[in-house]
Amino acid sequence: MSEMNKHHLPPAIFLMGPTASGKTALALELVRNYPCEIISVDSALIYKDMNIGTAKPDAAMLAEAPHRLIDLIDPSETYSAANFREDALREMAEITAAGKVPLLVGGTIMYFKFLRDGAADLPTANEEIRAQLLEEGNTLGWPAMHEKLAKVDPVAAERLEPMDSQRIQRALEVWMITGKTLTEHWAEQKAASLPYNVVNLAVCPPERKRLHERIAQRYEIMMGQGFVEEVQALHDRGDLHKGMPSIRCVGYRQVWDYLEGEYGYDEMVERGIIATRQLAKRQITWLRSWEDLHWLDTDDQDILRNALKILTSNAIFSTSD
Repeated sequence: MSEMNKHHLPPAIFLMGPTASGKTALALELVRNYPCEIISVDSALIYKDMNIGTAKPDAAMLAEAPHRLIDLIDPSETYSAANFREDALREMAEITAAGKVPLLVGGTIMYFKFLRDGAADLPTANEEIRAQLLEEGNTLGWPAMHEKLAKVDPVAAERLEPMDSQRIQRALEVWMITGKTLTEHWAEQKAASLPYNVVNLAVCPPERKRLHERIAQRYEIMMGQGFVEEVQALHDRGDLHKGMPSIRCVGYRQVWDYLEGEYGYDEMVERGIIATRQLAKRQITWLRSWEDLHWLDTDDQDILRNALKILTSNAIFSTSD
């Protein structure tokens, strides 16, 4: 689509970045100063009763800047990227109809990709195969399962870290159900054009060390806020287990294992921080291949002004907004 044609579409903003990079702070400033409404793009914020470990906005922030698509489901339920696309398109239409700009904020890059490109025709989950793969992964280790995936779908394996158990499991599940790899499914996909003039922003410190510091600081803050007690309440329910997507969220699975006596408190904190850093690395890898992406420095004192320059030059806002 030409730039001229794009500018005739309703505006939207994708505000992406790795975990703990400062996306929410910039989003809040945009909402305070410009006609935006936030749609969360986060596969952990969809769960009710999972607030501290997901860094979910508190009541005061939500009162000032409501977030759509958070607290959607119970941790025992499932939610797919295809579900997200349907929900996000509905919310974007409502925001646009109200004369505002949809501001989609989060770090689940797969959700952004599904929204932008449309969803491949993937099979629904097969619980028997999923349980088989989970048992195999727990027995052999996920690096071995990653090697197994690399033999059948090297393109997908190249994109995934050896410990990214959830996505390795899903890629193998799709291949076992359909006889076709995830890469083949995506190649057959017919892209569904997103009917918006989207500007893509990414917030991240330029130095990896600085991002690691922010991750460690935030993890320690979550511990002080009662993260262990939050996971204990989920554990005590009795209907959840660590094979579920909710409990496999980064941070939650490490605290869960600690509660079950697999290691001590200090090791749990260290493992949680390391897992969060690995998540951030995967997010940055996804973003580096994202087209037309404008990078913003987390610690830039003029980050709002620089974001506005990009948005106005791409016809998202006018100078009078």
